[in-house]
Amino acid sequence: MDPLLKVQDLQVSFPGRHRVTQAVRGISFELGREKLGIVGESGSGKSLTCRALMGIQPEGCVVTAKEMRLGEVDLLRAGEARLRGIRGRRMSMIMQDPKYSLNPVLKVGLQIAEAYRAQTGAGWKDCWSRALEMLQAVRIREPERVMNCYPHEISGGMGQRAMIAMMLISSPEVLIADEPTSALDVTVQSQVLDVLNDMVNRRKIGLIFISHDLNLVASFCTRVLVMYAGRVLETLDAHALFEAKHPYTRGLLGAIPSVRNRRKVLPTIERDPDWLTA
Repeated sequence: MDPLLKVQDLQVSFPGRHRVTQAVRGISFELGREKLGIVGESGSGKSLTCRALMGIQPEGCVVTAKEMRLGEVDLLRAGEARLRGIRGRRMSMIMQDPKYSLNPVLKVGLQIAEAYRAQTGAGWKDCWSRALEMLQAVRIREPERVMNCYPHEISGGMGQRAMIAMMLISSPEVLIADEPTSALDVTVQSQVLDVLNDMVNRRKIGLIFISHDLNLVASFCTRVLVMYAGRVLETLDAHALFEAKHPYTRGLLGAIPSVRNRRKVLPTIERDPDWLTA
């Protein structure tokens, strides 16, 4: 089966007055109808990679690649009008924290309905009905009440489910989740992941799941990309993550706190300059 998303030699750089800063250094991967995890330290290029795929990278940065394709669409050569037709409809992105992603002065239902209207041009009555269906699909209790709430009137877990509903309302082929549970407690995190897993499996879409939680990625995802300084150092099956051989991945695993194996000092990662060029 052909991949949903194909990326070859993606590079993202920030030109400066005296030098060019390479933020993403020639990464390549394919995404099928699976859950692909991306892990690595803060600043390793995880979120920037996905923003480049969506065409929402920061102003001033330069994105190049040998190939960056969503199905038949060349994302590098698609104009802004074409990309607007793809975002939300064929590829969506869930941000980290709903309280920063949702508009604080608009009701939740209106925001979800507005997303569907922008992508399909449907009438407001149909959009409102579709938004209500999506809130029910992500297992929100009393969806009619939540539709008429402002973001500050609902919990973080409900807000994240509302974001999932908004991003999946047009049935995209690819969903990017950028640390979607980082602001949630463990119980709510589990509930949101169950919803996300159910929606991905039922709709047969491809998921890119960005996270710092290696335990979570190992249990939730199918494959894992390990990123360091804008490069992919290792690609492996998620169930084999704890058997990784690369010293950087071993360093990330060794830094995970453990209740059973308590240590006075957590180990630090021994870095090798050759990782940037090997």
